[in-house]
Amino acid sequence: MSLEHQVAEPVIDFKAVARIYPGPPAVHALQPCSLTIDRGEFVTVVGPSGSGKSTLLNVVGLLDTPTQGTYRLDGLDTGAVKEAERAALRSERIGFVFQSFHLLAHRSALENVELAMLYQRVPRPERRTRAEAVLRRVGLAHRLGSLPTQLSGGECQRVAIARALVANPSLLLCDEPTGNLDSRTADSVLSLLRALHRDGMTIVVITHDAHVAAQGQRTVTIHDGVLTEQNLHQEYT
Repeated sequence: MSLEHQVAEPVIDFKAVARIYPGPPAVHALQPCSLTIDRGEFVTVVGPSGSGKSTLLNVVGLLDTPTQGTYRLDGLDTGAVKEAERAALRSERIGFVFQSFHLLAHRSALENVELAMLYQRVPRPERRTRAEAVLRRVGLAHRLGSLPTQLSGGECQRVAIARALVANPSLLLCDEPTGNLDSRTADSVLSLLRALHRDGMTIVVITHDAHVAAQGQRTVTIHDGVLTEQNLHQEYT
């Protein structure tokens, strides 16, 4: 496959993807759907509780497998690889950001980010260099040695975003990234996501918050496992 062809591939490409949890009764958590997210897009996903957002997140994030259909990530058929290869794809190509920061309380901001590279066999000196660079990128150059207990909620989320970015993933997948933050702090995190998008990062944010959803170029709505789309053509100033 040529480099040009690889670049042209969507980051996410669903073809009739569905997820059914066995019963009885069987739960059709994600109805057959097609979804394409190109490189460099910022897409938000909204829906009420129980609508299927978590199932969609798990399938996109390679934490769960479709019951039917084809999911290609960067052009790779994720259903055609073994579990170890799926785990490697997940680690190398998807950066996760959650509502809860999931930082190790006894480790500094720098160490929390470094640990994300531990299982990728990145040499220790390179781990430190890359962690410092990505923490600078999210505005935390002055907080490298701080513990999570010494950081604000917004700073903790920035550390979590840095940790997600350090492997240079194809996709930043965020699940309610502002859910534990006050409105002012949430806006600062959203500003960071917009800046990352301007730099070319592909971002998918799952949220119940209309203000957060409005940040995307496109919004995907999920209800009773059914996806619909709305084009917003959002431009940042």
